Amino acid sequence: MSEAMLREAMRLHQAGQLGDAARLYTAILQATPRHFQVLYLLGFVHFQHGDFAQAERMIGDALKINPRSPDAFYNRGCALQALQRNEEAIACFDAALALKSDYHDAATNRGSALMALRRFDEAIASFSRTLAAAPRDTEALSNRGTAYFALKNYEAAAADYAALLSFAPDYRFAKGNLVLARSYCCDWSHLPQDMTELSAAIRTGAPVLQAHASTLLCSSPKEQLSAARVWVQTMCPPSPQELWRGERYGHDKIRLAYLSADFHDHATAYLIAGVLEQHDRNRFETVGVSFGPDDGSLMRARVQHSFDRFIDGRGQSDAGIAAQLRRMEIDVAVDLKGFTQEARPGIFAQRFAPVQVNYLGYPGTMGANYIDYIIADRTLIPNEHRVFYSEKIALLPDSYQATDSKRAIAEREPTRTEDGLPDHGIVFCSFNNLYKITPAIFDIWMRLLRGLEGSVLWLLDDNEAAVRNLKREAQARGVAPERLIFAPRVAQSEHLARQRLADLFLDTLPCNAHTTASDALWAGLPVLTCMGTTFAGRVAASLNRAIGLSEMVVESLGAYEVEALALARDPARIAALKAKLARNRENYPLFDTARYTSNLEAAFAAMCGRAREGKAPEDFAVEAGQ
Repeated sequence: MSEAMLREAMRLHQAGQLGDAARLYTAILQATPRHFQVLYLLGFVHFQHGDFAQAERMIGDALKINPRSPDAFYNRGCALQALQRNEEAIACFDAALALKSDYHDAATNRGSALMALRRFDEAIASFSRTLAAAPRDTEALSNRGTAYFALKNYEAAAADYAALLSFAPDYRFAKGNLVLARSYCCDWSHLPQDMTELSAAIRTGAPVLQAHASTLLCSSPKEQLSAARVWVQTMCPPSPQELWRGERYGHDKIRLAYLSADFHDHATAYLIAGVLEQHDRNRFETVGVSFGPDDGSLMRARVQHSFDRFIDGRGQSDAGIAAQLRRMEIDVAVDLKGFTQEARPGIFAQRFAPVQVNYLGYPGTMGANYIDYIIADRTLIPNEHRVFYSEKIALLPDSYQATDSKRAIAEREPTRTEDGLPDHGIVFCSFNNLYKITPAIFDIWMRLLRGLEGSVLWLLDDNEAAVRNLKREAQARGVAPERLIFAPRVAQSEHLARQRLADLFLDTLPCNAHTTASDALWAGLPVLTCMGTTFAGRVAASLNRAIGLSEMVVESLGAYEVEALALARDPARIAALKAKLARNRENYPLFDTARYTSNLEAAFAAMCGRAREGKAPEDFAVEAGQ
């Protein structure tokens, strides 16, 4: 082997001329096949090209020759991470740290691999190892904040994000993460200034707010679209080499794939299980792709058995899943996650199917050119809002939201005393996640409690910090903290049954109740909502209209407060609403799973038909009974 040849290969490599470097490395290996450095460097070239499987193999071969290289262990670990082989990646990072105890990048990446395995406490320890020696390591600090967030320690998460911003004010998405963490623990002390700063940054196109966070925090559909586009550009850009390249399929049945991390005991599964079972097997061949946990629940088994084919994608890379689905010639691929927790939009970024759809799990535009359609309805996306969606819009005739008419409600209804509620007096309820509560909404709720002696507000017990902060905010508004009653999480059937103890469900803005509104209506609890300005802020209005309770949709927060007070002072009206809801549940479209499934299938068939004709996606509406 010529040393001059190796030096030239390394020069080309450092100059970014990867192809030329790879050819020289390969030539050297033909003469000296067990050359550690060349094997390692050629493996690293493959890593830089995104060929992680070949990179892992070659660096692994190099380590068999020299198992004392911390850098080789580190980069093999990075390749294994990219392949979703996180357990093996952790072993590599451990080996790198054993050889070089101050290898901060190895400790940080080890934490990231642990996070992917949902071992958040261990991840925090790994990030903290880096931060003990390098307190300004931006990646470790950001990731530790995210791990704290996953453990619902939102105050610790906020502290890490704030520390990060103190010395790296432009670190991508840190400002938005800080605002979100504060919202999750109902810390509103900085909210007006935070939102002003976020809006200004979004308008400049800065990577400041995660797309999903924008659906929770922003009242502007324009800002949500901008945030989504920046998120896609930064985190999950389209692949330069699309897997589907215009081929037209002519399958007898439409091959329909649903991709999700939520095929277990999760809100999305509770919504869609009935639809999956109702699909017309004469017209559709269904595939489920799961990349979330198998919790062994009845819901997991039910969903898994509802598909013609079920693929457990844990441990597979985005590219690997996309390639498998391309080989299966999927006609319509449905993303049930969007950008919500554990989403994997990188699969869809490979463009593996002729039609790719944003549906159900994500309440807004994805801002991605590899997503063709969004499923909505006329309430969610009125004509004047269409410009704020990158997708073409497929409108269903009733409500966009799938529902399952088989959802069980526990036979035994608890007493108010058993759930910590007063025997008498109005019980207002809002079982939304606490981060959806804003000061403007809370102000209204506290005025209602002050005006109605004996009334209480029943909320979900989500995290200690939020409970503490809400009680403090109530006290500051002249309401005794004990009038806020927090319900623990219980099994779904029990949760539905206990909602019958409440008098009225009060919705939130800018992000409405979604599955929680469906739950309340199914249980027979009327939902009062205010029409918002975004998809996420109009969901409860869509559901109310589909159950025949349009009178429970108001257009302003002022009207919302007036109506809530009027209802609370008129128990006969509430009783009449509950009776109407019970009647309508049986004969209105919201909970008619068969009707809904037929409408959804009509939408998928229209999308597929256009693709098979070589036509571009376009807006369309499914008419009732189509």
